[in-house]
Amino acid sequence: MTQSNSQSALNSASITLQSLNHAASHYENFPVASIFLPKQLRQPIALIYSFARQADDFADEGDLTQEKRLSLLNNFRDELDLVQAYIKPKTDFFAVLAQMIKVQKLPLTPFYDLLDAFSQDVTKTRYLNYDEVLDYCRRSANPIGRLLLHLYQASAPKNIELSDNICTALQIINFLQDIAIDFKKNDGKQRIYMCQDELAKFGITEPQIHAYVSTVQTIDSRWQHFMQFNLQRVNALLRSGKPLGRILKGRIGFEMRMIIAGGERIVAKISKVDGDIFNHRPELNHWDWLLILLKALFKI
Repeated sequence: MTQSNSQSALNSASITLQSLNHAASHYENFPVASIFLPKQLRQPIALIYSFARQADDFADEGDLTQEKRLSLLNNFRDELDLVQAYIKPKTDFFAVLAQMIKVQKLPLTPFYDLLDAFSQDVTKTRYLNYDEVLDYCRRSANPIGRLLLHLYQASAPKNIELSDNICTALQIINFLQDIAIDFKKNDGKQRIYMCQDELAKFGITEPQIHAYVSTVQTIDSRWQHFMQFNLQRVNALLRSGKPLGRILKGRIGFEMRMIIAGGERIVAKISKVDGDIFNHRPELNHWDWLLILLKALFKI
């Protein structure tokens, strides 16, 4: 092996390790690139999640201006354009990502969709109705599932439909558990993924949400009913995608069942506290993971 090839291999290994650590450190409520996956898929999945996580951090984390956030996301988009044009990317991360995409024959559209969704996070803070939320999920969550199906060589139309349902449900579950966190983001402009028409229907105003977030006011029956409505809907959506965990075989199917069971467990935890995520944001403990493991093993 030449010195150049040796250095390239070292860079690739280093980036893979960073990607694995990056993915694992951010997705604490769902297994990502876990030991249950076939070994040959852990590196590709870690790279996909690292791409998504880095781009999401550009949109969300730190004290950057909107202009700087959009600039960082556009830099990722420019790198993808190079990959699409079969031109060597400028950064080591994208060089490794491009090689993986080539080897695995992955489509680039899901990567572009993710960047589009994260750019929207920078500029859009309100969602009028459920259709707008679903449109966001189509670009922010569903692309991950579609890329995984390509890696699994299981991207049949029915599987894609089931995967979209699961990914959309998991995204909305994240919205529900992170209402207080999202309210504080985006350069001081409160971000609310909850549908504006549904908040109005249940008689909930933004000043009330602010009071809940700052714990000036405890939740009341209106908020409980609002959350119950959302939890029932997202639970039905998650169940509608659940057959995918039995369709996919072996370790891949087991990983999918773990992810689905994790989503169900978070819904159960939010329900248990009557939707009070302001004082009881759900976190999965050792007993929860044991239950998730058992459900995945026995295909419950």
